[in-house]
Amino acid sequence: MKNVFKSFIVIIFSIFLFEPVVAQVSSDYDKEADFTTYKTYSFGGWQDDSGKIINDIDKKRIKESLQAEFASRGMTYKASDADVIVTLFFVIDNKTSTTAYTNFNGGMGMGYGYGRGYYRPGWGWGMGYATTTYSENDYQVGTFVIDIYDTSSKKLVWQGVSIKTINTNANKRAKTIPKGIRKLFKKYPVSPIK
Repeated sequence: MKNVFKSFIVIIFSIFLFEPVVAQVSSDYDKEADFTTYKTYSFGGWQDDSGKIINDIDKKRIKESLQAEFASRGMTYKASDADVIVTLFFVIDNKTSTTAYTNFNGGMGMGYGYGRGYYRPGWGWGMGYATTTYSENDYQVGTFVIDIYDTSSKKLVWQGVSIKTINTNANKRAKTIPKGIRKLFKKYPVSPIK
């Protein structure tokens, strides 16, 4: 029963440690900006060559997800002279997590008793040992930043930041990219039109 409990604990901790972390999302915006006046947007590209980090398929997923979010808020794409310019920034951090699991093993024992009655003095010896196993897991954390600038004032009016463990499975990324951008835009000052 002890081994079953130990195995259960190890499985639970493994799920929490190695399951991709839910995206941490934050945003900030200029409280003086009137977001209801923004009807058109254009893409200003990737800042600091961060577009070289992402493959073209994921870039397309990001752009389509952004277009869907803007369209749901009544905004249309305009190649030039748009109300706002959207710039994107992406950076990857390589991380390593270390997990330690200690296995305690019971010992051997021997005893001997002598005498009569209820209390019998005796002697004995015992031994036990523990082993600790370490495992390392390499993973990547991506930070995705969306900056939206007012074209006329050239000022930053909204910034959204999403930080998440990068999933190497392309099929999962096809689902998590739109989901992550949707989550990020929940904090946008203008709600989707119903």
